[in-house]
Order: sequence, then structure tokens, then C-alpha cells
Amino acid sequence: GALAEARYALTAARTIGAGASTLTDVTTLTTLDLLLTGVPAEVRAAYSRTVLGPLLDPANASAAALLNTLRVFLAHDGSWARTAEALHLHVNTVHYRIQRIEHFTGRDLSRLRDRLDLWAALLCHPDQDDDRSAAAVRRDGDRSATTARRDGDRSATTARRDGDREATTARRERSSTSPARRP
Repeated sequence: GALAEARYALTAARTIGAGASTLTDVTTLTTLDLLLTGVPAEVRAAYSRTVLGPLLDPANASAAALLNTLRVFLAHDGSWARTAEALHLHVNTVHYRIQRIEHFTGRDLSRLRDRLDLWAALLCHPDQDDDRSAAAVRRDGDRSATTARRDGDRSATTARRDGDREATTARRERSSTSPARRP
């Protein structure tokens, strides 16, 4: 009856965690929310670690941005354009991040089954933070892009400098080994 439904809604709200509103109506819960309600927290956490793997590794500098990109991508039904718009990124950046997510997780986000696995793993993640702002992810992405550009510029400058040195050295060698010109 109503009491059992209320208890189930309370359990579901506690299971869902940070993303749940204060009021939870059983009719507003998703299928995954309902299925995960009865699963113990330690089992949910282990499942999340197994599926998301390297995306949860604090040593992986891009993990937070990739995890948030995955959340937004799945929340926007796998739409590249809407994900890019929501994260204020170029669609090619979203494509690149999704490729990296697929590489790290071994999942193919074009397959429904793999999307479901990843969505369930996100819901099971004990530290899920659905309120993380897109601005923070954008900032992380900008920082990475700036570093890559700076490193790329540094490499290009070094290559030019090294190329100039080699050209100067070659000219000197040619002029020192060539016979002296007579007027």
C-alpha cells in the first residue's frame, strides 16, 4: 500500500544520492533508479569502479572532465550537438572526449547496452555530483587546451630555432670548406 510505496521512495531517494530532490515520488523515478534501490551501497560502488575504471582514477588529469562529459552526453540522449552546447565546447571536442571515454572503459557509446552500463555505473558512483557546473568542466578543458597550445607553440619555436641553427651551421661549413674565391 501507501506505506510500502513511501518506504520505497525514501530508500530510492537515499540510493540516488546527491541528484535526488527533497521530495521523491515513486512515479518520477527512472527504471534504473527503481532497480538500483535494492542493491547494497558496496555492490553499487564496486560496479561503478568496475565499469568506469580509469575515469575514476584521481591520477588521470582529464578524468573529471571525461566523467562530466559522459554524464552530459547520456543525459542528452547521446546527442553530440546538444552535449557540445551544454558544455560550451566544440562538437569535435565532444567527439574526442567520447572516444577517450570509450578507450578507457572499453565500451562503445553507439551501443544501447554499453550506454546503459555506463549510465548505471554513473548512478551507482558513491561520489556522484550531478550539480557540477559545465563552467568548471569548460575551465578544465580550457586549461588543458591552453597547456597543449603552449606546449605546441614551445615545440614549434624549438623546431624553428633548431632548424635555424642547423641551417647556419651548414652555411658555415660550406663556406669554410669551399675553395677561396679569387677576385
